[in-house]
Amino acid sequence: MPRFSFIPRDVEFYDMFEEETANLVIAAEKLIDLFDNYENVDAKAKALKELEHRGDVITHEIIARAQRSFVTPIDREDITLLAHSLDDVMDFIEAAGRTASLYRISEPMERARELARIVVKMAHKLNEVVPRLRRRDQFPWILKQCVSINTLENEADDVHHAALAELFEVCRSDACEVIKWREIYGHLENATDRGEDVANVLEGIVLKHA
Repeated sequence: MPRFSFIPRDVEFYDMFEEETANLVIAAEKLIDLFDNYENVDAKAKALKELEHRGDVITHEIIARAQRSFVTPIDREDITLLAHSLDDVMDFIEAAGRTASLYRISEPMERARELARIVVKMAHKLNEVVPRLRRRDQFPWILKQCVSINTLENEADDVHHAALAELFEVCRSDACEVIKWREIYGHLENATDRGEDVANVLEGIVLKHA
């Protein structure tokens, strides 16, 4: 016999997740603006830091709410994992901009722009997918989009490997430049890795609740 709960589920989690992915899109767009229009870098890095702080606040609110809510729309551990995974993407986006500012990069490499564009695509994709968690009839669509997100991560891997190969060729006589760009490339690629982690969490939620 099916069991029904008369205690309302706290669906405001969905609102907060959507706020988090919307904030992620803004940050990703600002990151690509930083590399495409390389001026006022310190100010742009500061703006990314403010968005990262806003993401931290949202993440904290989600986790705190998960602890005090009696009935959640999805498992508490999945709520926490999804919040942390989204926050990780934001952290690496901010780190890429901060590192460019701190290391006084004179001008961006084209591969950095390529990776930033992939980060933007991934952020937009996550912002499309997360709101669909509200509706079970959208679960098959979510699974397809998770595959697309994984494809973007694979694309970022290829660009990252090519970027490193070119870096060691172009900057072979300047170890400092190699170190600087290797770290920036790493942050950008890590942002896509963490985006894939989000997709894996979403896939697990969908399969668990389908």
